[in-house]
Amino acid sequence: MSTSNQYCVIMAGGIGSRFWPLSTQKFPKQFQDILGTGRTMIQQTYDRISKLIPKENIFVITNKEYVALSHQQLPEIPEANIVGEPLVKNTSACNLYMANKIGELNPDATLIVLPADHLILKEDVFLEKVKLALNLASKNDYLITLGIVPTRPETGYRYIQYVESRQSDLHKVKTLTEKPILELANTFLESGDFLWNAGIFIWNIKTIQKAFEDFLPEMTQQFTSCEYNSESEISCIETIYPKIQKISIDNGILEKAENVHVIPADLGWSDLGTWRSVFENSEKDENNNANPHKHSLSYNSSGNIIHLKNVNKAVIVDGLNDFIVVDTDKVLLICPRDHDQRIKDYVLDLKNLKKGDKFM
Repeated sequence: MSTSNQYCVIMAGGIGSRFWPLSTQKFPKQFQDILGTGRTMIQQTYDRISKLIPKENIFVITNKEYVALSHQQLPEIPEANIVGEPLVKNTSACNLYMANKIGELNPDATLIVLPADHLILKEDVFLEKVKLALNLASKNDYLITLGIVPTRPETGYRYIQYVESRQSDLHKVKTLTEKPILELANTFLESGDFLWNAGIFIWNIKTIQKAFEDFLPEMTQQFTSCEYNSESEISCIETIYPKIQKISIDNGILEKAENVHVIPADLGWSDLGTWRSVFENSEKDENNNANPHKHSLSYNSSGNIIHLKNVNKAVIVDGLNDFIVVDTDKVLLICPRDHDQRIKDYVLDLKNLKKGDKFM
C-alpha cells in the first residue's frame, strides 16, 4: 500500500469523434496509437505521470464500456483503480466521483486530474510544473490548472486570463473563456495575459469537495448517498447517474470559484483534437508527408497525412497535396486537410445514408 498522499486521475471517457474513422465509439482515440510511437495515447499519459505518482495511486475513470480495454492497455494499474461511468455526464460528475472515492481512501490526498489523450513533448517541464502544483495544492486552498503558453490565435481551445503577480509561477485566474472567434483569439494573443486551457487540474480533496458543496450542492448531495470502495458502490452510482446534471467542471466550478489559480507552462502541448493537429505533430518525410508506413511511395505529393490500419498494405500516392487519407476495415476517408472540422458532418451524413446498417 502506498504511503504517498499524491494521486492521479486519468479521464478517458471520450469517443474522439473528430478522429473518425480511426476513432470509433467501440475503440476511441485514447486507446489508439495516433502518432505511430508504439504506445497508445492513454499508455503515454500513464508513462508520463507514473514517473511522479505511484502506480497504485493512479486511477482511470472512463465509460463502463471501456473498463476492460483500459485494464488491457494499463495492466500495471490495479484493476480496482479503473472506474466505469454508466453514462456520459461531462467532467463535473467524474471529478466529484473520483474525489469522493480517493477521499475515502486518503482524506489528505492531493490529486492531479488530466485527460488521457493529450500530447506533451516537454515531459521534464511537465513533471516540474506538476510537482510545483501538487506541493502548492497540498498546503493551500487552491484550485490549480496548468495553462499552456499560446503560440497562435487558436479558435479550437478554451482560454484562461490571469492576473499578473510577483510570484512568476502562480497567478490568480481572472476569467475563463469558451472557444473564441478568430478576431477575439488574436486579441487574446496580443494581450499577453491569456493561456490555453489544457484541462489539467490539481487540488487537494478537501478543497475540491468544498467547491462542489458551494457551487453544485445538488450534485454533492446525490453523490453523498453512495458508499465508496464498497460492494454497493457500483449499484449506487448506476442509480444516481441518470439524475445528475451534465455540466463541465469549468462551467460548474472554476468559472464561479474565487480560489482558482494557474501555472503557465510551455509543454510542447497539443490536445491532438483533429487530424490537422496530428499532421502538425507527426514526423514528415522529405516531401512533408506524414506517412509512417514502410510500404509506401509518393510522387508529386506533399502535405498529406496518411494513416492505414493495415500497416502491411502498400500505398501509392501521386499528385495529391494537403489531404487526409485514412483507411480502416470499414471506411476509407479522403478529404482536404483544411476540411477536418467537417468530419462530424461526414459521420452524420453517412449514418443517415446507411440508416439501420451496423457497419459503423
